[in-house]
Amino acid sequence: MSDKIHERLEFGMVLAAIAGGLDAYTYLVHGEVFAGLQTGNFILLGIRLGQGSWAVLVNYAIPIIAFFSGVLLASHIQTKIIKNQQLWFLIFETAILLFVGLFSPVMPHLLVNALLSIAAAMQLQAFTKLKGKPFTSLMMTGNLRNLSTNFFGGYINHDPDKKIAFQDTFLILASFAFGALLNGFFVTYFAQRTILFSLIFLGIAIFLLIKDKQAFL
Repeated sequence: MSDKIHERLEFGMVLAAIAGGLDAYTYLVHGEVFAGLQTGNFILLGIRLGQGSWAVLVNYAIPIIAFFSGVLLASHIQTKIIKNQQLWFLIFETAILLFVGLFSPVMPHLLVNALLSIAAAMQLQAFTKLKGKPFTSLMMTGNLRNLSTNFFGGYINHDPDKKIAFQDTFLILASFAFGALLNGFFVTYFAQRTILFSLIFLGIAIFLLIKDKQAFL
């Protein structure tokens, strides 16, 4: 098990909850697009174009381009900021979500989706491991595959390590769904301000990093 706090299970669960909330928010409030799940945007783009809805091309192209640009930006930042990278990325993401939460009612959908796609891309680029193994907090397809293979290894082949991996992966998937559930529930009451609830999870992540001495090594 990794001794780095940002690779521990509880941290991965927080990241997954943030990611689920971002996608739920942009889909429900800002034109049925995804901030992080770019596979979904490509699918929806193809469907709309196949139906002859060329006018929506920009709605899906913007988050896709913004996500691409976000990864480029994060990669550049990683070459400039050597110490406390994960903490700085969380601070950047917090600033973006706070800005969107405060000004979303007067911002066009395209700008909101672009900003949140950049935030999602930075999170993906900054946090790539869980317990020392490859991990993504944004896309659950690979995690679902891991859930199945770990179940087979753990409960059919009786590998205790695979059982733990199965439990960990299940919690990541559940956290992603929980983040989406919260935003899906609160959007009825808070509409465009709903994204501010994701700041709770970001605050937890920042607290965990600051509390752990490994964040500053």
